[in-house]
Amino acid sequence: MNRKKLQKQAEALNRSARHFRRPEVECLIRLFHTLVPEAGERRGAAGLDRNAFRSVLHLTFGMTDDMIMDRVFRAFDKDNDSCVSVKEWVEGLSIFLRGTLEEKMKYCFEVYDLNGDGYISREEMFHMLKNSLLKQPTEEDPDEGIKDLVEITLKKMDYDHDGKLSYADFEKAVRDENLLLEAFGPCLPDIKSSMAFEMQAFQETHDL
Repeated sequence: MNRKKLQKQAEALNRSARHFRRPEVECLIRLFHTLVPEAGERRGAAGLDRNAFRSVLHLTFGMTDDMIMDRVFRAFDKDNDSCVSVKEWVEGLSIFLRGTLEEKMKYCFEVYDLNGDGYISREEMFHMLKNSLLKQPTEEDPDEGIKDLVEITLKKMDYDHDGKLSYADFEKAVRDENLLLEAFGPCLPDIKSSMAFEMQAFQETHDL
């Protein structure tokens, strides 16, 4: 990718990915093109497909939960064309790595709202918790324990008592207790892996 094209792209993305400085945006664009070598060559939907993106989540950020990784991919893929474009990559990472609490709450809620209806239902909680909790071989019926956990969670987070979590419920609960941000599975990078990613991705900007 030539320098002029890179600078032009970085300039455009620097406005929408507001948590990165311009040299950092340039680094992320270059990284994107190493992950998708053919992105610059072909027209149409050029970007990271589901498998390539999941492999980044797994290898770089240590994510292992298939359902959550799939939902993170969908949260990045704003136009639903089944691949993450360079714009979606940089804007997504801006929130993923450095987002404000507000931005991260919206992102996590979107990840957890499996059917996109604006609520996290009992069924959705059950699926995610069942997926993310380690199975204990001694448990007779692990599903019962998860159902109990869903009820405890609802009791704590469902402020309007309608049996499901709206964004307003989720936001209030997280503001009261920040640890609830990832209540239904890890969908943000931990500090160690995000620092390692930034050190590697931005090493040429030196002054991090």
